[in-house]
Amino acid sequence: MAGALGKLNVGFVGCGRIADLHVPGYEDNPHARLLAICDTSSDVLESRRRQWGVDRTYRDFAEMLADPDIDAVEILTPQKLHESQTVAALRAGKHVALQKPLSTDLASADRILAAVSASDRVFKVTENYVFYPPLVLVRKLLAEGAIGDPVSLRIQFISGPEGGWQVPAEAWQWRMQEAREGRGPSTFDHGHHLWSTAWFLMGEPERVTGWVDSNDGLVDCPSQFLWKYRDGKRYGCCLFHHGDHLRVPSRYYSNDEWIEVFGSRGILQVRRCTGNVQDGPPVRLWDGQLFRDWADVDADWGQGFVGATRDFVRAVRDGATPTLTGEQARLVLRFSLALQKASRVRREVWVDELDAAWPALDAWRRTRRSRKEAATGSEGWFSRLTGGTSKYAGQAVGLTESMVSRFVPGEPPLPDTSIGLVLQGDGLPEQRLGLVIRDNRATLLQGELPAEAALVVTMAPGVWAAILLKKKRIEFAVLQGKIRYSGRVEEALKLRSAFDL
Repeated sequence: MAGALGKLNVGFVGCGRIADLHVPGYEDNPHARLLAICDTSSDVLESRRRQWGVDRTYRDFAEMLADPDIDAVEILTPQKLHESQTVAALRAGKHVALQKPLSTDLASADRILAAVSASDRVFKVTENYVFYPPLVLVRKLLAEGAIGDPVSLRIQFISGPEGGWQVPAEAWQWRMQEAREGRGPSTFDHGHHLWSTAWFLMGEPERVTGWVDSNDGLVDCPSQFLWKYRDGKRYGCCLFHHGDHLRVPSRYYSNDEWIEVFGSRGILQVRRCTGNVQDGPPVRLWDGQLFRDWADVDADWGQGFVGATRDFVRAVRDGATPTLTGEQARLVLRFSLALQKASRVRREVWVDELDAAWPALDAWRRTRRSRKEAATGSEGWFSRLTGGTSKYAGQAVGLTESMVSRFVPGEPPLPDTSIGLVLQGDGLPEQRLGLVIRDNRATLLQGELPAEAALVVTMAPGVWAAILLKKKRIEFAVLQGKIRYSGRVEEALKLRSAFDL
């Protein structure tokens, strides 16, 4: 469907403060326009009609859904209304963009997803952080390997009563009601942004723990959360702080966030989101050698909403898959609910247990299995300490060839040296290799050691491959007795410098 001008006709339900962030996505948009608005307050409707220049206003959502000219709706209402309004809109044949979070619990979320499945309309949950340009840039840099393997994520949230724009009293009223029911304005409502960021940058969490506290019984700060990702040895943490007399410089809400991702060989920083507490470039990279700054990336927090709107319109027009889909939004919601549960029950919570028929039994089984794996070395520190590298053995020679091919002549020129490498063990035939640097050039000998090798190093091929893959540090391999050597050990320093080991 499309209007007479060939544009997608969109209606807003809910015209509170958050709607100010959704309108810019339709200004000068060649593919969509804001045609109608709906709110229970006549005064708000009239004010917004004049402010935004919309053609149609409704006080009753059902009446707006009955308008055949409206193709899609953006639902910008309190969380408790999300399920009923989303289901009604889908049944009325409207495309739906639902302001985060998906809902208040998983049962409600599943009813929404069932309605989505029964409909042929586009549905997405609007989450601006996954479209915020600095975070989009960081995700790209992570995918490119800018900091090696991402290992840990740290998010800092701060808020205060001063700074930023004024939020209407009625907006605080429904948020305080949510807080009284255990869904705090910081860790649940705003927390969705941060849990989406954690998912967006590093994947799906596996288990969580945390503490939610309050100084006044309503604002859920100070709070702190920790989590482990499903994929490998990756961890995240988030700290919430509210200053009772803190002024936060901001064009939007009176809060701010900064985010750091630590990798095997670098650090990425996003220095601001909602506010402007920190100065300097929005994104900074330390790659282990140099700092690199992105001062020109658009750090206007509102641009994330514009990106989310364009994503919705593109999905409707082109049939593209939007972000966040209902299934993705459910993952974020489940993560959020697991964090809240961890604080409430005072134990580590497995995210999957929220979908289990017997959550406590499921958690006990998972914890028991995890402890057993750590003790036997199939996962955890014991495996890392004792080896676990044989699975890489078959890659050893190929990785060595690739390493030598990437050699960059040093300036000043590197001293001449030759080092022999004997790979034996892991069930493979012995391999003899030679790494030779002559006249500031590197060559690889296969099947033989250099005639006058200054140093001969012997190790399992899996250990050597793990070192080249940056999954094991050469110092640790030496300390563990995984490497034997004869000759002048100082020559190894030249090897490490030449090949970044």
